[in-house]
Amino acid sequence: MDLFVVPTTGFDLLYAFIIVRLDRRDLAWINVTTNPTAEWVARQITEAFPWDAAPAYVIRDRDRIYGTVVTRRRRAMGIRDKPVAPASPWQNGFAERLIGSTRRECVDHIIVLGEAHLRRILKSYARYYNETRTHGLG
Repeated sequence: MDLFVVPTTGFDLLYAFIIVRLDRRDLAWINVTTNPTAEWVARQITEAFPWDAAPAYVIRDRDRIYGTVVTRRRRAMGIRDKPVAPASPWQNGFAERLIGSTRRECVDHIIVLGEAHLRRILKSYARYYNETRTHGLG
Protein backbone atom coordinates (compact mmCIF):
# COMPACT_ATOMS: atom_id res chain seq x y z
CA MET A 1 0.00 0.00 0.00
CA ASP A 2 1.10 3.54 -0.67
CA LEU A 3 -0.05 7.13 -1.14
CA PHE A 4 0.72 9.56 -3.94
CA VAL A 5 -0.10 13.22 -4.51
CA VAL A 6 -2.08 14.69 -7.41
CA PRO A 7 -2.48 18.47 -7.90
CA THR A 8 -5.78 20.01 -9.01
CA THR A 9 -6.62 23.00 -11.21
CA GLY A 10 -6.98 25.10 -8.06
CA PHE A 11 -3.47 24.08 -6.94
CA ASP A 12 -4.88 21.95 -4.13
CA LEU A 13 -3.18 18.65 -3.39
CA LEU A 14 -5.17 15.43 -3.35
CA TYR A 15 -3.84 12.20 -1.90
CA ALA A 16 -4.56 8.91 -3.64
CA PHE A 17 -4.25 5.74 -1.58
CA ILE A 18 -3.65 2.43 -3.34
CA ILE A 19 -3.44 -1.20 -2.31
CA VAL A 20 -2.09 -3.65 -4.86
CA ARG A 21 -2.24 -7.43 -4.45
CA LEU A 22 1.14 -8.92 -5.24
CA ASP A 23 -0.08 -12.38 -6.23
CA ARG A 24 -2.06 -11.16 -9.25
CA ARG A 25 -0.86 -7.54 -9.45
CA ASP A 26 -4.47 -6.43 -9.08
CA LEU A 27 -5.26 -2.95 -7.95
CA ALA A 28 -7.26 -4.06 -4.91
CA TRP A 29 -8.24 -0.62 -3.59
CA ILE A 30 -7.97 3.01 -4.55
CA ASN A 31 -9.45 6.09 -2.92
CA VAL A 32 -8.82 9.82 -2.66
CA THR A 33 -8.79 12.37 0.15
CA THR A 34 -7.72 15.96 0.73
CA ASN A 35 -6.42 15.18 4.21
CA PRO A 36 -5.01 11.71 4.81
CA THR A 37 -5.06 10.74 8.47
CA ALA A 38 -4.26 7.48 10.22
CA GLU A 39 -8.00 7.04 10.89
CA TRP A 40 -8.79 7.48 7.20
CA VAL A 41 -6.09 4.96 6.17
CA ALA A 42 -7.35 2.45 8.76
CA ARG A 43 -10.88 2.80 7.34
CA GLN A 44 -9.54 2.24 3.81
CA ILE A 45 -7.86 -1.00 4.91
CA THR A 46 -11.12 -2.20 6.45
CA GLU A 47 -13.11 -1.32 3.33
CA ALA A 48 -10.54 -2.91 1.01
CA PHE A 49 -10.63 -6.26 2.80
CA PRO A 50 -14.11 -7.08 4.11
CA TRP A 51 -14.74 -10.21 6.14
CA ASP A 52 -12.03 -12.82 5.62
CA ALA A 53 -10.39 -11.39 2.48
CA ALA A 54 -7.47 -9.70 4.28
CA PRO A 55 -3.95 -10.53 3.08
CA ALA A 56 -1.40 -12.20 5.35
CA TYR A 57 0.81 -9.11 5.28
CA VAL A 58 1.16 -5.62 3.80
CA ILE A 59 4.28 -3.93 2.48
CA ARG A 60 4.39 -0.21 3.19
CA ASP A 61 6.81 2.66 3.51
CA ARG A 62 7.65 4.27 6.84
CA ASP A 63 5.36 7.28 6.47
CA ARG A 64 3.98 8.61 9.76
CA ILE A 65 0.47 8.27 8.33
CA TYR A 66 0.60 4.57 9.27
CA GLY A 67 0.35 5.38 12.98
CA THR A 68 -1.04 3.48 15.95
CA VAL A 69 -4.62 3.53 14.63
CA VAL A 70 -3.52 1.77 11.43
CA THR A 71 -1.35 -0.64 13.42
CA ARG A 72 -4.26 -1.61 15.69
CA ARG A 73 -6.64 -2.06 12.75
CA ARG A 74 -4.12 -4.14 10.81
CA ARG A 75 -3.43 -6.38 13.80
CA ALA A 76 -7.16 -6.79 14.51
CA MET A 77 -7.58 -8.02 10.93
CA GLY A 78 -4.67 -10.46 11.29
CA ILE A 79 -2.43 -8.61 8.82
CA ARG A 80 1.30 -8.66 9.52
CA ASP A 81 3.36 -5.57 8.80
CA LYS A 82 6.34 -5.49 6.40
CA PRO A 83 7.70 -1.91 6.38
CA VAL A 84 10.45 -1.19 3.87
CA ALA A 85 13.82 0.15 4.97
CA PRO A 86 14.05 3.95 5.31
CA ALA A 87 14.55 5.77 1.99
CA SER A 88 14.16 2.51 0.02
CA PRO A 89 11.10 2.83 -2.24
CA TRP A 90 12.39 0.04 -4.52
CA GLN A 91 11.54 -2.42 -1.73
CA ASN A 92 7.88 -1.66 -2.43
CA GLY A 93 8.39 -2.02 -6.15
CA PHE A 94 4.93 -3.21 -7.16
CA ALA A 95 3.20 -0.23 -5.54
CA GLU A 96 5.82 2.21 -6.86
CA ARG A 97 5.48 0.74 -10.36
CA LEU A 98 1.69 0.98 -10.18
CA ILE A 99 1.90 4.62 -9.09
CA GLY A 100 4.26 5.33 -11.99
CA SER A 101 1.90 3.62 -14.46
CA THR A 102 -1.07 5.51 -13.03
CA ARG A 103 0.76 8.80 -13.45
CA ARG A 104 2.10 8.10 -16.97
CA GLU A 105 -1.05 6.50 -18.37
CA CYS A 106 -3.71 8.48 -16.56
CA VAL A 107 -3.34 11.50 -14.27
CA ASP A 108 -0.47 13.20 -16.12
CA HIS A 109 -2.83 13.62 -19.10
CA ILE A 110 -5.87 14.93 -17.25
CA ILE A 111 -6.62 18.21 -15.54
CA VAL A 112 -8.06 17.18 -12.19
CA LEU A 113 -10.91 19.41 -11.04
CA GLY A 114 -11.35 18.09 -7.51
CA GLU A 115 -11.65 15.13 -5.18
CA ALA A 116 -14.78 13.56 -6.71
CA HIS A 117 -13.34 14.01 -10.21
CA LEU A 118 -10.05 12.31 -9.32
CA ARG A 119 -11.91 9.49 -7.58
CA ARG A 120 -13.95 8.83 -10.76
CA ILE A 121 -10.81 8.95 -12.91
CA LEU A 122 -8.90 6.53 -10.67
CA LYS A 123 -11.83 4.09 -10.30
CA SER A 124 -12.07 4.00 -14.11
CA TYR A 125 -8.30 3.47 -14.39
CA ALA A 126 -8.52 0.65 -11.81
CA ARG A 127 -11.10 -1.15 -13.96
CA TYR A 128 -8.85 -0.75 -17.01
CA TYR A 129 -5.77 -1.81 -15.06
CA ASN A 130 -7.40 -4.96 -13.63
CA GLU A 131 -9.49 -6.05 -16.62
CA THR A 132 -7.82 -4.87 -19.84
CA ARG A 133 -4.21 -3.81 -19.37
CA THR A 134 -1.57 -6.49 -19.65
CA HIS A 135 0.92 -6.75 -16.79
CA GLY A 136 4.51 -7.38 -17.81
CA LEU A 137 6.50 -10.00 -15.95
CA GLY A 138 9.56 -7.80 -15.46
